[in-house]
Amino acid sequence: MEQRKLYKTIESIIREAPNFDSNEKFLTHVISKIIEMENVEILGGRLWKLNKNKDAYVLVSQIGDVAHIDKNFKLKIKDYPIFRQFKHKRAYLAKETDEYLLKKGIYHYSATGVGERYKIKVKGSLFPDYYYLYQYLIALNGKEQDDDFLNTLNIISVTLSSVLRAKKLETKAKEEFEELEKASEIQKSILPEHELKFGNYEIFGISIPDKIVGGDFFDYLIIDEDYKISVVIADAASKGISAAAQALYVSGALKMGVFYDVSITSLIKRINDLVYNTFPNERFVTLFYCELYKDRKGLCLYANAGHNSPLHLNYKLNKIEPLLPTGPVLGPSSNQNYRTDSINLEEKDILLLYTDGITEAANENFEFYTEERLKSQLEKYKDLSAKEICELIVEDVQKFNAGGKYCDDKTLVVIKRIN
Repeated sequence: MEQRKLYKTIESIIREAPNFDSNEKFLTHVISKIIEMENVEILGGRLWKLNKNKDAYVLVSQIGDVAHIDKNFKLKIKDYPIFRQFKHKRAYLAKETDEYLLKKGIYHYSATGVGERYKIKVKGSLFPDYYYLYQYLIALNGKEQDDDFLNTLNIISVTLSSVLRAKKLETKAKEEFEELEKASEIQKSILPEHELKFGNYEIFGISIPDKIVGGDFFDYLIIDEDYKISVVIADAASKGISAAAQALYVSGALKMGVFYDVSITSLIKRINDLVYNTFPNERFVTLFYCELYKDRKGLCLYANAGHNSPLHLNYKLNKIEPLLPTGPVLGPSSNQNYRTDSINLEEKDILLLYTDGITEAANENFEFYTEERLKSQLEKYKDLSAKEICELIVEDVQKFNAGGKYCDDKTLVVIKRIN
């Protein structure tokens, strides 16, 4: 299953789940729902919890097609050196070594950490050393356990960890309005002016947060006024202040990174590692980054880190093509690889960048706005200016979403080649 869709499916399970009186019951429920999901080859799972001494994981529950293990069975940390890899990874695949579990027919396993992450110092080391252990461990059985399966585990880890963290924060205190206003002003400072003209292009963008602060942002990074500009749109999948903090961080890192004139792939790879190391307990960030040049052919180089596929309207052919992802979302795992792709924007061509708050805006019947409606609006207004296209589409989305209960940050950027 495509990563963004998997995240959305898990999020919907979480929204529909009733209130649970413990994290263990909540996680057990979510695991059972994941097993039922189509296109995710997960057959069964076990939930483990780190004990108070932080020297073992204790079995909490087991669901689906799994070998039955005695209640309260413990996985001793000292017997599983691979647990120390949580310093660098959220999930891993490995061979089982415990004699009891081998007798149960468990020869291979996959596991991902969920919840709080504890820093554990290594005893007896000559040099200061440490590793991390997660509050919970989810072990899953799948038909095929490969890199794609590992990516699935990463998405599950990031999503559930963020939910548990949010629940903990909500029980401590509600966000104070003055602090939110300050955060809102900081976030507004990272957004550029709506309108920009560069060479043969008109560019216009609008970002509307769902709450006082949000996780969407867009930016125009002018590297060389006579040569090149970068346009970026991103969506931090967290909510509220956490999302705003991630957006602010990624925006600042991009501003600094582009002026070193590194390749697009190197830049996005570094941003991914920064997000992974700086926000280990948050959900991921999706990002689309493109470079426009003052050239006759309208070259546009881009990288898409798991973001909603921008729409390229070829005016001459009256055809709309999506710019598909060229790498994974930012944050769940370090040391990821990204590639670039390119298109040529001819006169009157349009590139429409958007976040999922546009296409997934819901009306009072919980019907989504959809990509198809977005495409029809683009075709309808294709002869107008970038500003008019952007404002009219956002107005249509807002009217559609006016009576709906579900809402998200909405961001739309229109790039139009005018000659």
